Amino acid sequence: MKYTKKVLGWTLLAGILLWGSAGLAQDILIGYSGPMSGVAAEYGQDVYNGIALAVKEINAAGGMKIGDKNCAFKLERLDDRADPTLAVNNARRFRSSGAIAVFNPIFSTAAGIMKINEEKGAEFMVVAFTSTPRVEELKNKLTVTAPGPFTSSVEIYSSWAMGRGYKKCAMVVTLGAYGDEWRQVFRQVWEKKGGIITADRPANYYMETDFSSQLTAALATQPDVLLIGGPTGATALVIEQARGMGYKGGFIMIDQPRQDQIARLLGGTKMLGNTIGSAAADSMPPRPGQNFIERYRAEYRKAGAVESAVNYTLVYVLSKAIVAAGTPGDVYKIRAAFPKALPLLADKFPMEIKGISDAGRFHIYSSTQTITNGKWDDPIVYAWWPRTEEEFDEVVRSSQLDRRITKKWLRPAK
Repeated sequence: MKYTKKVLGWTLLAGILLWGSAGLAQDILIGYSGPMSGVAAEYGQDVYNGIALAVKEINAAGGMKIGDKNCAFKLERLDDRADPTLAVNNARRFRSSGAIAVFNPIFSTAAGIMKINEEKGAEFMVVAFTSTPRVEELKNKLTVTAPGPFTSSVEIYSSWAMGRGYKKCAMVVTLGAYGDEWRQVFRQVWEKKGGIITADRPANYYMETDFSSQLTAALATQPDVLLIGGPTGATALVIEQARGMGYKGGFIMIDQPRQDQIARLLGGTKMLGNTIGSAAADSMPPRPGQNFIERYRAEYRKAGAVESAVNYTLVYVLSKAIVAAGTPGDVYKIRAAFPKALPLLADKFPMEIKGISDAGRFHIYSSTQTITNGKWDDPIVYAWWPRTEEEFDEVVRSSQLDRRITKKWLRPAK
């Protein structure tokens, strides 16, 4: 009995869920290591759901044709609770089982995995879901990354705040490498624009639920706006507690938390007041005939998040790169084949990916949405990679986004 319970427990932990359709060769293993428990569990689950839905659809459609062989994805998952040591251990388990790629949605854990994925004879790709530009600085030849770099968001968010007359900003951002980098970059941009950072009181959004100490210190400096953010649930608590302490100013959210989910947790947008952050996945009209939102809701009985849509699309990019490389197992050839797998356009996919940089960052739009006096404004979509007006014009011309977006909401990130 004890042995049976142990086996069942391990099976639940590993979450070996998807095996493809009958008759397909089950020989392309991919792994997912992410937070499936703890305060970031909903975020980790949303990422995993997008990956799992794509795997299910690809396998159901016949898998990948490589030579005379039809191959299917096999997906396994392990909980790392956003802990870098657990993530590295999970990645080693996946690789020992023959995984060609490991998906991970947090920079600190992805960076840990990137320390081992180029070990000779045990190489595998890392598919990192993080906006930090530090990923490219690590110069890992087997890592690909989405979404766009958050540095463009810092410029956009700070300009919005300055335009509202906010000059004094207090920061109560999550601890960790990602939050530390956000605070550092934001401070540089904010002060360059003439703003003042009145307080810097980071908090552990992954472990804490009471942020009164940090908020008391920050609000004592009488800021116009608070820079906040970390996992969505904890960010909602920060907003609720700040309002409960009498704060009436605005919020700038780093690009990790999701405003639509926060609004649901808070019972609406009234408490958000004046806020800027990442746009919701369903805030923009999809191209007619592209029904990811409906398929996701039918599969999981919940609304899809941006991270679900991005990671769903990344699985398709990986599948096309494997086919283009002509091999299911040579990760260097697969990595080199990614440009051949692109673009993936919005007529078929929820996230349009126009290309990939030499450093492995996918050319995927960034999206922002503001709330003014508790009411949603239109989202804005930014193409961050064009370097000239001509390149941006080509992005617009070739895009398959709904024309309401390209005409009204698509802009270059400056």
